[in-house]
Amino acid sequence: MEVIMEVWGDFACFSKPEGKVERLTYPVPTPSAVRGILSSVYSKPREFVWQVNRIKVLNPIRYISFKRNEVKSKISNKPIFTDDRTQRQTVALRDVRYRFAASICPRPDFNGTETQLYEQALRRIRGGKAFAQPTLGLKEFVAYFQEADPRGSAPIPVDMDLGLMVYDVFDLHDYELRKKARPRLSLYHYVMEQGVIQVPPYDSPEVLKGDAVC
Repeated sequence: MEVIMEVWGDFACFSKPEGKVERLTYPVPTPSAVRGILSSVYSKPREFVWQVNRIKVLNPIRYISFKRNEVKSKISNKPIFTDDRTQRQTVALRDVRYRFAASICPRPDFNGTETQLYEQALRRIRGGKAFAQPTLGLKEFVAYFQEADPRGSAPIPVDMDLGLMVYDVFDLHDYELRKKARPRLSLYHYVMEQGVIQVPPYDSPEVLKGDAVC
């Protein structure tokens, strides 16, 4: 079974990890970003994890460059003063539209049925409900979503070999709640064929995993 959702927005920025200061977007979403959007709509971390299967790019890939005001230090309870802000360049995507296909993978100790999880996910998507506003990479880049229309537009007729890209920034088998996150970066070879990106399972040998950061 799969959940197929269409997502669109005015802007998107799926930042490359090497662009720490000046934000530079990947040309397409990462599986991590897609999982974040799906989890904003429906998430039960102790019961299941989203597995992204396919990403379809529906609008032409277009870039936009602008400067944004960002805070240089970590947010605290103290007021943020003007001299603690800086302007940074952002290269983002504009007028984006995607179709995501994903499966629900229950945790080993889940006692219900997969059908229940899929039905709940589809009810939330059809009703436009979300635990938090889905975003396209940055909080100010709002993502709009709906259940995908089978008669919707076709993907763009573009082939791209994007090389190694971020698959996810966390261990998808680790669902323990902590005060401090424990990142574990994974990568895989991104190839887009006629606007369609096939995403391997997290446990596939195609997914290169690093050591967990404690």
